[in-house]
Amino acid sequence: MQNKGEVLFSNCSKAFKSLVRRKQVDSVHVRREGHQLARKLTALDLTAIGVGTTIGAGVYVLVGTVAREHTGPALTVSFLIAGLAAALSAFCYAELASRCPSAGSAYHYAYICIGESVAWLIGWSLILEYTIGGSAIARGISPNLALFFGGEDKLPAFLVRHAIPQLGVVVDPCAAVLVLMVTALLCAGIKESSLVQTIVTTLNVCAMLFIIIAGGYLACKTGWAGYELRDGFFPFSVNGMLAGSAIVFFSYIGFDAVTGAAEEAKRPLRDLPVGIGMTLTLCCILYMLVSVVIVGLVPYFSLNPDTPISSAFSANGMQWAAYIVTAGAVTALCASLMGSLLPQPRLLMAMARDGLVPSFFSDINTSTQVPVKSTVTAGMLAAVLALFMDVSELSGMVSVGTLLAFTVVAISILILRYAPPDEVPLPSSLQQFIDSVRKQLDDDSKAIERKEYNDDDIVEQSPHLSEPGEASIQFPLIEKQFTADKKCQRKRRKIAVWNIALFCIGVLILTSAASADYLPSLVRFSVGAVGAAILLCSLIVLACLKQDEARHSFGHTGGFLCPFVPFLPAACILINVYLLISLGVGTWIRVSVWLIIGISVYVFYGWRHSSLRTAVYVPMEYLDHIYCASSSHHVQTLNLGSH
Repeated sequence: MQNKGEVLFSNCSKAFKSLVRRKQVDSVHVRREGHQLARKLTALDLTAIGVGTTIGAGVYVLVGTVAREHTGPALTVSFLIAGLAAALSAFCYAELASRCPSAGSAYHYAYICIGESVAWLIGWSLILEYTIGGSAIARGISPNLALFFGGEDKLPAFLVRHAIPQLGVVVDPCAAVLVLMVTALLCAGIKESSLVQTIVTTLNVCAMLFIIIAGGYLACKTGWAGYELRDGFFPFSVNGMLAGSAIVFFSYIGFDAVTGAAEEAKRPLRDLPVGIGMTLTLCCILYMLVSVVIVGLVPYFSLNPDTPISSAFSANGMQWAAYIVTAGAVTALCASLMGSLLPQPRLLMAMARDGLVPSFFSDINTSTQVPVKSTVTAGMLAAVLALFMDVSELSGMVSVGTLLAFTVVAISILILRYAPPDEVPLPSSLQQFIDSVRKQLDDDSKAIERKEYNDDDIVEQSPHLSEPGEASIQFPLIEKQFTADKKCQRKRRKIAVWNIALFCIGVLILTSAASADYLPSLVRFSVGAVGAAILLCSLIVLACLKQDEARHSFGHTGGFLCPFVPFLPAACILINVYLLISLGVGTWIRVSVWLIIGISVYVFYGWRHSSLRTAVYVPMEYLDHIYCASSSHHVQTLNLGSH
């Protein structure tokens, strides 16, 4: 029985370790023949991708609803607060993107810093986000196109929506055609698709600039009537303004598309942080200026919730401006569609490289240097959904994927700073070199210790020791001190890991209590106080704890560094978890079904085919020596073969 218990414990331990196994940062040592993307994107291209993905049609509709129901004239402040909250995640993304510039975005970072199981769940959630997001955007284009051309009857017959009564389905051929066109463009090459994205995004920005300039001119003529109200600047109080911030926060969640193209950036250490920063800055400025103008043109309660911008211009005698606003909405949707379909093939490619999905998705076309197979697969799936399904009810699931990714990226920053991976996985084929280097380095370290801690050094450190014999007797104490330092370092890492975990638990308890309106106030307050206490205590410990020196050599060094650690990532985790819990039970039930399917796929395929299944983990300091040993052995083999 005891042996069976030990075997069971050993198997459980191995299974748990396989769930948290972490991969190596892609570097010069990890070159995949035929699996490299073309590095052609500049900071301007990345900014165009980010701005195009972020500024969707939401801003053309959202400003009316939020201003009428939550903020009133304070809509601009809501956009500013939401932009600052999004900036917390942007700082975290910028550091990880510059340190680990590879395809996969949050999935890739989670795999490196947290573990395989969490990375799989993030990747699986992002697949859902990109697919549903792209389909929802595509189905929103056809009504705007119809409005632009003067009505749905003006569109060609094969693009008009029509219902199938027997199935209760509204078919949207225009949406499916647009998805297929964007898919074909993405297959042509990253430079070509980014050029089109830049053009479309420029048109969208020009439309928004027209709204700002023309609307500002009209508002100056009318005396900014929307601000001269008896209700004041905060008609729904500060709480209403904060509630509006939580809603408009989702207008910023497209900037992570920049990191999806990280492997195609020319100079990732510089271009990725610049692209992320420029995207968020431009979007925040445009959002705020548009909101200033629209709520200033007409009183907030007079805004049309469906077409707030065009109705505001019409109320001031500029009906023709509706065409420009509609054109802006169409270009915004097209740019957002391209941005939604761009990262998914690269995510599938990254997961296929790691063995978690079939290798079919990792193939890269030799002429275009684009993952054509995964692009076509993702595009076909999105086209089918856009053709047959009204995915507007599923749009909340898009937010779950993004907020989960934001949260995991912030946790990854804490792990990177306080407990970065100190072991790296190597293929089992290098086992002989690993054993050889391990033995050689162990012998060398012992020799170096004896040389460094010779009698003279010991006498210098301990002046009361004058005889060489006495000094040699003290050598075990120095070795003991060396061992004690290592134990102290391991203890610090363990304290850091436990406090990061406790902080996350405290956040979960606090936000759950804050969102549980159905509980009595006393219970909510008590539970929230417990969560806040755990959160604050763990955060204080992290703030007082020294960050790990190994963080300086993690990944590609010299790029952007996230400031104010641990406070900035902690605030990011708190905000994103609160928004996640606030999404509603219905959304979480639908997401849970998708996650259960994902867990099944991982258990029956991903876990068994993972590239780390047979990997051997070695200390980070052994890595270069092992690669040198294997390279020299390879050269010797080639020389012998030539002779």
